[in-house]
Amino acid sequence: MIRIGQSRDTHRLKNGTSLTLGGIELPSMYEAIGHSDADVLLHAISEALLGALALGDLGTHFPDTDSRFKNMDSKVILSKVHDKISDIGYEIGNLDCTIHLQKPKLAPYVAKMRETIAGILKTSLEAISIKATTGEGVGTVGSSEAIEAECVVLIKKRTHIQPL
Repeated sequence: MIRIGQSRDTHRLKNGTSLTLGGIELPSMYEAIGHSDADVLLHAISEALLGALALGDLGTHFPDTDSRFKNMDSKVILSKVHDKISDIGYEIGNLDCTIHLQKPKLAPYVAKMRETIAGILKTSLEAISIKATTGEGVGTVGSSEAIEAECVVLIKKRTHIQPL
């Protein structure tokens, strides 16, 4: 059985020195604002995975009203979501993500993001696609007020038995 999930996440930006994105920290004149570490890409991936199995959204599993999740590392969030889908018997087919950010340019960091995400999701590098685009100076992304990420994910029922 194959399932598809999709999600889009947005966070406001403020002046800063680094940005957490795709599970890595990169130099940036902006940082994202959020209850957790505000990793918009990992949030979009996590929510797409939850959506693929109709398991609700991030707010259902990691509510921003719960102090236990304050400043939580989004790699932990993605790992917990991956454990949920794995426990139900699903594995990653592939995912395709787009990050919308005016600056900094993300091309130098995409390979490391892909490696980090593939490691968390226990899948091949070839299953992880990340693209980046600017806002062309238009809207909240174009004026560097916000960062957005979109993700479409395909998951498939495991056909083999995993060793314990």
